[in-house]
Amino acid sequence: MKYFESTSVFHFSWDQVAQGFWRRYPNPHSNHVLSEDTVSREIRGSKLFTKRLLTKTNRVPKWGECFVNSRTVKIVEESVMDPNEKILITYTRNIGYVRVMSIVEKVIYKVSKENPNWTVAERSAWIDSQVFGFGRAIQAFGLERFRKNCQQMVGGFNHVLMTMFPLTATSLPHTTSDETTSQLTPAKKETLKDAAKKATDIAKSKAGPIYASCQPNQT
Repeated sequence: MKYFESTSVFHFSWDQVAQGFWRRYPNPHSNHVLSEDTVSREIRGSKLFTKRLLTKTNRVPKWGECFVNSRTVKIVEESVMDPNEKILITYTRNIGYVRVMSIVEKVIYKVSKENPNWTVAERSAWIDSQVFGFGRAIQAFGLERFRKNCQQMVGGFNHVLMTMFPLTATSLPHTTSDETTSQLTPAKKETLKDAAKKATDIAKSKAGPIYASCQPNQT
């Protein structure tokens, strides 16, 4: 299993982020999100509990087409919002092809200690694969893809927030739509990139004969 964590800073208040959370899609960075539906929502005490189902595109490299034959995947998103404590916690997991690759993500949105008018998002993710002989390669591939997707998620959310709250956005001339602070050092990022590339090359070499066997007979 691979583990990833990062911290993103949104230059918007927690109340603004909490409002924008429900309106994250669509945005210019989220073309892969096809639909979102609310499964359940209820208030318990002072907390709002919500479960949603999202459908996203599921692009896979050529060597992975024998493991995954669908172009979409279902995602379950569960969240707990506490407006009194000003904290929003989300739990996200895929419910399709979990044996090939499972991704469990937890994000905590809370008031920044540095600036009470900002919001910090602490993100943790666990990537796993149970495919015999390919597990480690698929995990490395999934980790690198998730890291790149995080940049798009932050950029998209920032775009939504700047659209919803333009007065706040204009007061932050140095803010960019993809601004994020990761706990990974540049050296670790390069190591992850190298590991993912090597893992992908290994997977390609291993999957070559399998992929060939999956192709229809042309004779």
